[in-house]
Amino acid sequence: MIVWLQFLALSAVILVAGTNISKYGDVIAEKSGLGRTWIGAILIASVTSLPELITGVSSVTLFNVPNIAVGDVLGSCLFNLLLIALLDTLSPRVPAVTRSAPGHSLVAAFGALLLGIVSFSIVAGPHLPKLGWIDSSTLVVLGVYLLATRLSFTYERREAKVGMGAAEAIYGQISARRAYVLYAVNALFIIAAATYLPYIGAEIADMTGLGTAFVGSLFIALTTSLPEIVVTVSSARLGAIDLAFGNLLGSNLFNLAILAVDDVFYRQGELLANVTMSQLTVALAAIAMTAVVIIGLAYRPLSKRLPLSWDAIGLVVIYAVAIIMLAAMN
Repeated sequence: MIVWLQFLALSAVILVAGTNISKYGDVIAEKSGLGRTWIGAILIASVTSLPELITGVSSVTLFNVPNIAVGDVLGSCLFNLLLIALLDTLSPRVPAVTRSAPGHSLVAAFGALLLGIVSFSIVAGPHLPKLGWIDSSTLVVLGVYLLATRLSFTYERREAKVGMGAAEAIYGQISARRAYVLYAVNALFIIAAATYLPYIGAEIADMTGLGTAFVGSLFIALTTSLPEIVVTVSSARLGAIDLAFGNLLGSNLFNLAILAVDDVFYRQGELLANVTMSQLTVALAAIAMTAVVIIGLAYRPLSKRLPLSWDAIGLVVIYAVAIIMLAAMN
């Protein structure tokens, strides 16, 4: 009972702080001129993905459970993509992908690339060159992440320059200094709550007796993705759909870079070569879901007749199939 009360209390902190993160992140996007896509993909995503970083490092250093570390990251990527379907339910007449900026496809494509590298490393890990105990693919993942960050920043700046004038200011009453300070304060609340959240999640998950791959990919991933859920809903209610999309797709980039960090801390060998092959199922499902998002961003359907657009339905179906297969393999 106490564990569940702690979980609810932490969730409440994340709910309030995540709502404020969305608001002040939107203010920063306006004041800085960097745009909601880049702010969501880099600034907000780095905060909401910190639970995965903390869980991953502790999993490989303190508990020697690489399946939890990798399952948490890949499961969070899968769940973040599922949240795009949630965004679609909050967009009544027009699909969410159509209301978002086409530039999100750049971040999504880099996410698919990183997932492909991770999938390859899971299969071929023992045969790849090593740098001490570190897999060479770790350096590739970090390099691709830095390239994605740089190119998305360049893209946003270029789009801002060729845009049709400056966007209308809607946060004139909030100073840039106040926005940065309140963003930082709420980020600290999220970090503090999310740091403890995975341990509560693991304690609850222990009661089920499920395998570490399943627990990491589903339950732990769900708890560490709580900040993304809150920010996504809050951003959508603010009308900042690009902030929500940027956060979800950017969080996936940051999550996959976390695997490289985990590999550095995992001294028993190559991280991805020491996980079960069921993790490959999650990675491939995430690639398929990312492809669906890219198709939606490129095709941009003008309307939808059902509560969910066809791309959102595809995301739900792929996620459900992946979880069913993962449960069967465990």
